[in-house]
Amino acid sequence: MSGPRRFRLQSWGARFGLAVACVWVFTALFAPWLSPHSPDTIDLTRELARPGPGHLLGTGENGIDVLTHVLHGARVSLEVSFFAVLLSGVLGITLGGIAGYAGGLVDEGLMRLVDVLLAFPGILLALFITSVLGPSLANVVFALSFTGWTGYARLTRGQVLTLRERDYVQAARALGSGPGRILLRHLLPNAAGPLLVQATFALPGAIVAEASLSFLGLGVPPGTPSWGALVDQGTQYLLVAPHVALFPGIALAVTVLGFNLLGDALRDAMDPRHQGP
Repeated sequence: MSGPRRFRLQSWGARFGLAVACVWVFTALFAPWLSPHSPDTIDLTRELARPGPGHLLGTGENGIDVLTHVLHGARVSLEVSFFAVLLSGVLGITLGGIAGYAGGLVDEGLMRLVDVLLAFPGILLALFITSVLGPSLANVVFALSFTGWTGYARLTRGQVLTLRERDYVQAARALGSGPGRILLRHLLPNAAGPLLVQATFALPGAIVAEASLSFLGLGVPPGTPSWGALVDQGTQYLLVAPHVALFPGIALAVTVLGFNLLGDALRDAMDPRHQGP
């Protein structure tokens, strides 16, 4: 069983996704040292300059260096996606675990709340929240966490419902373990695989959501390097300076593709139906 898993994790999609994830994290962590200029630097004499020496990816509005903003935009997407996935995961796993283990009215009430939130498109709900609270990183994280925990809750509940009658859980009950200990020590660790896959797919979703909100002016504050904000700026100059929108768009697309391929590889490796003979 371990052989096929190793094979699938070493497929071209998994290697590409893992490489993209590593480059993305490295770029985000070391953006201030990798950037050729400060993100606040303005050079009006080089406004909308084409890629060339001194500005490898060209410049944008007010002469900002596109490469610098692309590198720092990776840091913004890392902060938003990491904390959004972390907070939504903690909330969703906690509520889903409680619903699945308790059952009855607790399960019914929490799942109806999930159904109500799922009735609204997540991005529209995030747009409403950020438009009310205003553009800031904290508000974007809050909006994405508020709309993203439902998937974790449903998945965790399903896993707990499947596992809670297993023999080792019955043995833990017989030994006097309480519900909290059973959830933390026996049920949630055995549900970690699907939850990890869920988080891997949630990361690119959060990156795209942050870029979309920034594109609409409801994400990061004005002047903050962001892929979505840079693409929004570049749409005004597509005919004279297409590089302003092209390079952050490529960075966004490659990052999302890499994480989706990595998530596919993890899902296949953890699913017995995808294992070889």
